[in-house]
Amino acid sequence: MKAMISGITGQTGSYLAESLLRDGYEVHGIIRRSSSFNTARIDHIFDQIHLHYGDVTDGGRVSQLVAAIQPDEVFHMAAQSHVRISFDCPAHSVDSVVQGTLNMLEAVRHHAPGARLYQAGSSEMYGAVLETPQRETTAFNPASPYSCAKACSHYLTKNYREAFGLFACNGILFNHESPRRGETFVTRKITRAIARIKAGKQNELFLGNLDSKRDWGHARDYAEAIRLIVGHETPSDFVIATGETHSVREFVEHAFALVGLDWTDFVKFDPRLLRPTEVDLLLGDPSKANNVLGWRHTTTFEELVEDMVLSDLKAEGLNLEPYE
Repeated sequence: MKAMISGITGQTGSYLAESLLRDGYEVHGIIRRSSSFNTARIDHIFDQIHLHYGDVTDGGRVSQLVAAIQPDEVFHMAAQSHVRISFDCPAHSVDSVVQGTLNMLEAVRHHAPGARLYQAGSSEMYGAVLETPQRETTAFNPASPYSCAKACSHYLTKNYREAFGLFACNGILFNHESPRRGETFVTRKITRAIARIKAGKQNELFLGNLDSKRDWGHARDYAEAIRLIVGHETPSDFVIATGETHSVREFVEHAFALVGLDWTDFVKFDPRLLRPTEVDLLLGDPSKANNVLGWRHTTTFEELVEDMVLSDLKAEGLNLEPYE
């Protein structure tokens, strides 16, 4: 079996590649050319995978790769994925998300119509939520250029499934974190700052809205959910979530407590980090994934925070055990 992953150098793409390799897949990944090394998350499996230079906004290159590789499964996860930055760079964000998805769908349609395709959706599509918890039937109400683009990609995938008979699925993944999370995302920004504070390299941590609530799971668990979505007998769309919500403040409190620090001594508010339109509450209902796919998340919120804190401490050479 051959799998092709766009976004293989990202957090979830790297966990997905590991999972596929364990099951004997031939794994191909698309990476963008950079003047600096950007493969840290997959360096440990570098000799086991096939990497191809390309960009999902380049339709010709995407088609060329799909035609050459002839993948059995396609996992499309590449995008400009930072919500706050999408307000600053809306054209790039929308182009990378929407055009990237359309290019992948067209490439599969014309060159590998028998392949199973997964498109990475986002809980941000629910935006200013119209229903809680959010499930597959909940109406989207996006509140950022990023989430508007993701909603478009969702409907494009659904349309290609219905119009052309492609095995095309959407995963509506709620926030998923891990030690491999990008350093500009709030959870990793918090845990990395804690490690740097303990190492004496940083004194303050600037954050925006501490009252935002999110449904946080571990990216490793969610990579397994993605595989179950693609492996299901019929193509469909699934919410992947834990069914629990926690505020940014709760994340901060637990993370600082793990190393015996009072978070109020270090965390400062910066209004520049607020979004023009805030999403205050996201809470997913994973019932369909539980019942149809048999998927369950295995990592608790507390275990997720601890995993991230300990990883960043280790990166600073601080092998500290968490405080009770």
